[in-house]
Amino acid sequence: MPIIGMTASPGVVKEGIHIGYSIQFLYDSYISSVEQAGGTPLILPTIKPLKMIKQYASAIDGLILTGGGDINPILFGEEPIPELGEVEYDRDIFEIELVRLVLAKKKPVLAICRGVQILNVACGGTLYQDLNPTEFRVQHKQKTTGDFASHTVYIKNNTILQEIFGEKVATNSFHHQGIKDVANGFKVAARSEDGVVEAIEYLDKDNFVVGVQWHPERMTEKHDNMLSLFKKFVEAVK
Repeated sequence: MPIIGMTASPGVVKEGIHIGYSIQFLYDSYISSVEQAGGTPLILPTIKPLKMIKQYASAIDGLILTGGGDINPILFGEEPIPELGEVEYDRDIFEIELVRLVLAKKKPVLAICRGVQILNVACGGTLYQDLNPTEFRVQHKQKTTGDFASHTVYIKNNTILQEIFGEKVATNSFHHQGIKDVANGFKVAARSEDGVVEAIEYLDKDNFVVGVQWHPERMTEKHDNMLSLFKKFVEAVK
């Protein structure tokens, strides 16, 4: 089975006897989704040495950029606004370097939530630091559990996502940042009703590079179509 690298989230233990210790973690839903799709999950912690990042890129067959905190706006040429949340700068730098190496090797990528944003920034795109509710009226940070589909995503023609979901799909939503300017080499694959970019895809269809703004891994247990996205990705890796 192909090896699917999945980026971990850095953090700090906030209670108990290990309080203050640095940790790196990944939710089980990513692991189980990859397993069910026929891949071998491999968690990739944030590291700094370029030599080791290159080893990651060589060792894996495909990459999943996972969800997490906000992205430092300095990386796309903006100063931080008051609404910016907690950033993970070391993780930003690591994932940008890693995904660039993986793309150069023409290996498939599935980017999820924060992942689609870091993919876009890594390739020269920009973000909204905070989706202004006066401009974007759909609730993009739902107040229900992750297995609940809270709003509709409308999918463009001639996309990989259309092959999986058709013209539209109900998704969950847990973000307040979003794609503004799409990076060169990519196209918008889906939007929400208020115009927010919900997915991007590589213009080169010979390589599976897809980013979605929702969290399909939180929906795979109850929504077969979300597992189909992971299966499509693993098939491309194979």
